[in-house]
This record gives sequence, C-alpha cells and structure tokens, in this order.
Amino acid sequence: MSAPRPALIPQPTHLAHRPGHFTLDSTTSLRITPGAEPAAHLLRTAVGLPLGPRADGPFVLALDPRLTGLGTEGYGLTVSPDAVLLRAAHVTGLLHGIQTVRQLLPASSLLRRPPAELRLSCVEITDVPRHPWRGFMLDVARHFQPVPMLRRYVDLLALHKLNVLQLHLTDDQGWRMPVAAYPRLTEVGGRRAESMVGPAGSTVFDGIPHEGFYSRRELTDLVAYAAERGITVVPEIEMPGHARAAIAAYPELGAVPGRRVDVWTRWGVCDTILGVQEPVFDFCRAVLDEVLDVFPSPHVHIGGDECPTTQWAASPVARARAAAEGLAGTDALHGWFLRRVGEHLLERGRTPVAWAETGEELPPEFTVMTWREPEHTRIALKRGHSVISAQHRAAYLDYAQTNAPDEPAGQPGAVVDLRAVHSHDLPEEPDAAGDLIGIQAELWTEFAATPGHIDYLAFPRLCAFADRAWNGAASWPDFQRRLGAHSTRLTALGVRHGPLHPYVPIPHRSGKEQS
Repeated sequence: MSAPRPALIPQPTHLAHRPGHFTLDSTTSLRITPGAEPAAHLLRTAVGLPLGPRADGPFVLALDPRLTGLGTEGYGLTVSPDAVLLRAAHVTGLLHGIQTVRQLLPASSLLRRPPAELRLSCVEITDVPRHPWRGFMLDVARHFQPVPMLRRYVDLLALHKLNVLQLHLTDDQGWRMPVAAYPRLTEVGGRRAESMVGPAGSTVFDGIPHEGFYSRRELTDLVAYAAERGITVVPEIEMPGHARAAIAAYPELGAVPGRRVDVWTRWGVCDTILGVQEPVFDFCRAVLDEVLDVFPSPHVHIGGDECPTTQWAASPVARARAAAEGLAGTDALHGWFLRRVGEHLLERGRTPVAWAETGEELPPEFTVMTWREPEHTRIALKRGHSVISAQHRAAYLDYAQTNAPDEPAGQPGAVVDLRAVHSHDLPEEPDAAGDLIGIQAELWTEFAATPGHIDYLAFPRLCAFADRAWNGAASWPDFQRRLGAHSTRLTALGVRHGPLHPYVPIPHRSGKEQS
C-alpha cells in the first residue's frame, strides 16, 4: 500500500512520498553553499531553531546555476531519514523550497512557539511554477491596514508561493503613500470624514473618521521583508481617475482647477478626475519618481480604469488639449494621458501596468491587467501586450463566498465560491504576439475594514487561487483533500478563514437559485 501524499498547497509539479522522516532539533546543522544564506535565514526564522552552519551538515541548501531546467523559481527537494537536499538555480527557488519544507512539518511548527523537535516527512519533489506572476492585490486605500498586518500577509503569500503583493495605495477615498514634495497628499488625502455603509448609492454613513498612511521607512522595510521571502511588492498609484483624494489635497490638479472637493466618503465610481494641464504631469512625474525610489519592482501600476470623462468634456482646457494633440475628442485624452505617464516610467527602466479591458488605448510596452471578460485577455494578447489575468468572476475575493443569511457583507454581485476560484482558467491564444505572464487575485476593501474580515474573504479562496496559479493541473477533488489538512496550518497561523467547502445555493422565495 503506497504512502499517502502530503497535503501541500500549491500542489508540487512532481512529488513522491517516501517512508520515514528527518528530525530537526537544536543539534541539526546546515551545509550552505555560496549564495544560499538567505534561504538558511528564512528556514531558521520559520522553525525557530539555531540550525548553525557546518561543512558536513545533513541539511544541505545548494545554489547551483547549472540547474537551468528549474528556472528562477523552481527547486528540487529530497528528504530522507538521514539527510535533506534542497537545490535550486536561483535563490528564489530555494525560498520557495523552504515554504514546502514548512508545509511538510507538522502544523504545530507554525505556532509562535513551535516544538523543540520537528519531524520532516520524507519526499522527493521537483517543482516549477506554471506562471511567473502569481499575485494578490490588497486595497489599503479604501480601508487603511497597519504594517504588521501587511507583513503577516507577506508571510501568508509566501507560504502559498504567491510572489507579488500589489498595494492599491491611492483612490478617491484615501492616499496612503507619502510624497515629500506634496505633503498634503497624506495630511489631507490620508483622511476622510466618514464612510458609506452599504453599496454604492446608499444614503447611510457611519459618521466615523477614517485615516492612515505609511511612512517611507515603513514601506521600504516592507519591500525588504517581502524580498527576503521571494515576493515583489508592486505599487499602484491611480490616475487619471480614482484621484479625488489627491485633488482634495491639491485642488489645482483637478479637471476643474481650484474647485475644492473633500476626500470621497462614498463607494462606486467618482467623476472627479485629474486635469490635463502641464502642472498635472509635473505632479505625476514627481509622485512616480518617489514611488520608484521606494519600490524597486520592475512593474509599476498606474490604475487607469473607471475614468468618467464628463469633466474633460466640459473643460475648455481639456477640449483645447485634445484639439492640439489631434485627438478625436476629450474621450481620447484618457489613452493619451496614460501614454504620457507610461513613457516616463519606460524612460526610467520600469514597465507600466494598467487596468484595461482590451489594451486598445495603450502602447504595446504596457502590461495589461484584464478583469472583465476572458475575451478581453485574448484581444490584449493579440495586440502584443504582456497580460495579467484578474478575472472578476474567479479572482475578485471581495465578492461573497455564500448567499447564507450570516455571510458577512461583500461586494454586491453573484457569489464567487471556492470552486469558482479553483476552476479559474486562462484563455488560450496560441498565435498571440503577446505573453500571458500570470494571474492575480484582488481584494477591494470597501466592505472589509478589519484584518479579520479580510482573512475571511481571502482564505481559503486564496489557497485555491495559489493552487491554480502554481500548478494548473491539480484536480478539484485532490485540492479538497489537501485543503482539509491545510486548514490546520491556517488555524495555527491564526487565519480566521471562510468556509472550506463550496457553497450550496439557498433558494430564493420564488424557488429560483442565485445565479
């Protein structure tokens, strides 16, 4: 009778379980090849053991650039009763391998005070990810989250081998990143008087001021903390729409220069947008230059979505700008604005990313993040873009997981349950000129003010998403089996997760089920 397969999430590409275990305790030592010390440091931090270096240590961390078949993120892991060998071509692969080691240990090893002796299951694993971009976006603009919470999520993403944390730092309802040349962005834009209760269109407000923003040091330290775990932090600064907090701080930036507005207290799409006068682009460049100093990410997200152009249509300045640029009308200023900002990033060696339905307004150098329809992903690929798929019907984790009466408030819309997330697949476009570089889950926080509510919405759906992002071949029944065991790890880590099973729709009074 074969040994049961370990319950790992995401499922490795190739895994064989062997009898026996390797014991980790205070006497265990590491043999560390040159360049592998970051992995050793992460392992020590994770298990709470000294794991000192020794030339003949039985636990070997080997960095070998000749292992080209593993790419930059793959690894090989062999655990026998007497020795452990973790190999990779790049240190990032070793970091991912350490996360697999953590999952092979008992869940008690994840507690703040793990046992003094840990048993590591014997396995042979070769593991290479399906996609180079496996992301999670957290919206800290609608509801600010403190740095310890962000660090905790970095650890949770790393455990599941997700490698991008996109921070949605600015929106109509708040500006969370300091910019030295524009201090009012956080002094004014980082605060709002109250928050809407319920979905867009509600007339109820909570009457509670909401505020918060990060220091430059907090953000640079977060970036370093994430890098030590194989995660890139990608900043998102919204423009030209979703910019009301910035305009509240500096009214001269608006499409109606000098018109004073407050930081928005509502949810939904606001019609307050940046103007197209030259000082606005000076502002955008100054903000982005500071962003580049803090975030070394190759990609910088500049938003670009949900941008009503009614204020431009009513603006003599905008109409004159559209005519001077030879554009068909003020609607075309949207693509023109993004192109100008994107050129600034490209000149500095970074790749601009934008939300876009098809990418038709954007130059091919932009990476496109598609979110509405799979067909939009195919169109963007045909146009030659690098594309990240963030399909809302499978990857927007702010939608409710069930329609049960006690389900916490979520984004209005159809339920996105655990199986919908795990079934998420990417549209194929074999003759496309572009490149599908990965997928990303999103958690907008209009309805999730607290870390506990964010936990509930994110997990275990983020486990399903990670399984799909790393290993697209994993079956739903096998994932369910592994999730049952994996939930003990989530519990040990204090994750207040949602339901572990897909929901059964509750019939409406008419007898019809929710679609």
